[in-house]
Amino acid sequence: MTDPRTLARAYLEQQRLLGGDTVVRAVAEPVEPRASAVPPGPPPPAQAPTARPPLPPPGTSWEPPASTDLFTADPVREAVSLDELATLIAACTKCRLCERRTNTVPGEGPPDARLLVVGEGPGRTEDETGRPFVGQAGELLTKILAAIDLPRDRVYICNVVKCRPPENRAPQFDEIAACVPYLFRQIDLVRPKVILAMGGTAAQTMLNSKQSLGAMRNQVHRFRGIPVIVTYHPAALLRNPNWKKPTWDDVRIARRLLDD
Repeated sequence: MTDPRTLARAYLEQQRLLGGDTVVRAVAEPVEPRASAVPPGPPPPAQAPTARPPLPPPGTSWEPPASTDLFTADPVREAVSLDELATLIAACTKCRLCERRTNTVPGEGPPDARLLVVGEGPGRTEDETGRPFVGQAGELLTKILAAIDLPRDRVYICNVVKCRPPENRAPQFDEIAACVPYLFRQIDLVRPKVILAMGGTAAQTMLNSKQSLGAMRNQVHRFRGIPVIVTYHPAALLRNPNWKKPTWDDVRIARRLLDD
């Protein structure tokens, strides 16, 4: 058997003859690394490992540091009664509507009402009295409710905004955004069986929609699982009596839902 070292030398000689002299030297005689012109410095000091906070013992519940406030309490969401919510509304200064109000108008009715009526906002008489839907529009609402066998004192009545907009104009977007948490908390506390949204502002706010009132009528919508019926505001009926018939159709749908 041929000596392996003899075979290796023969292979290297073959590579040299074929022009692989560099390869031969590289394999047969490893090249020593050249000395650097700059003497190497001392090796960098080893970095100490980053200290990690000790882990809590198993089964220990984590608590934030006492100086860190990670969560800001929301008094509106934490209100446990309609009276407590009305107190918060009375002190509210979240939007410009507070500057000219005489009274806030939180709403009124039993806390266990099966029907909840939502309007747009207080008018002049409501601002003076602190009560929703009084004056001519309120009298008409009382008649509408009586027509479906619902006394007013069995219905919870409120508005999207709780302070009167100047000159009874429609509430602006930022005013609605500031005030609507009160409305949503009222609905959570009352938990009605049916909601009657009266007027375009109430309907669009409840349903988070830009559709016209006419497009939202004749349907059963849902707000947090609660059926919502859309109809005209009583003040609009005073201006246009022709809308009384479709309003009657709408409230009868609400009545049927209450009876189911």
